[in-house]
Amino acid sequence: MESTGAGDPVNQQTFAVDRAARSRLKGQVARVVWLTGLPGAGKSTIADALDEHLHHLGLHSYVLDGDNVRGGLNKDLGFSPGDRAENVRRVAEVARLMFDAGLVVIVALVSPFQDDRALARGLFDVGDFVEVWVDTPLAECARRDPKGLYARANAGALPDMTGVGQVYEEPRRPDLVVAGTGAVREIVHRLVPLVLSADRG
Repeated sequence: MESTGAGDPVNQQTFAVDRAARSRLKGQVARVVWLTGLPGAGKSTIADALDEHLHHLGLHSYVLDGDNVRGGLNKDLGFSPGDRAENVRRVAEVARLMFDAGLVVIVALVSPFQDDRALARGLFDVGDFVEVWVDTPLAECARRDPKGLYARANAGALPDMTGVGQVYEEPRRPDLVVAGTGAVREIVHRLVPLVLSADRG
């Protein structure tokens, strides 16, 4: 029995249909692929391409994109370190639910702090969570500036912008490092083996 610290205690329920059964029905193995990197590094582009590729392979996948999540579930959060930690925590918990549904979950989230990413990884067993660092130089991210964030940050409008007003802690031991300046198709081909498994189906 768990306690939330307020109100009634929480009892963890066990159901007859589990993740293994859901995965078998889909003919795949559930995974979480967590893409981290600076704003403008290419995380969303890679996530979209990977999702499309898996769809063509007949796999069931879903993308949790940082901006999209902040437009709904996390619209009450800002960009302070505390709010960023809560943003990662919520996304990780949603990813765990979708993982339990037997899906391949692709997370595209700046997630700039090592401790927050470690918390996310800690929700999963070894091999179920794949951390991918999209390593794109800050200068290239600022040059791309697809959403105009760097321009606004340099003008003082976004004081908590990662890479400008707030640090990005590079992953210490990511499962894979990809160059965000590389061809997206080649990056996807490197990611697919991390998703597929010998016991698929």
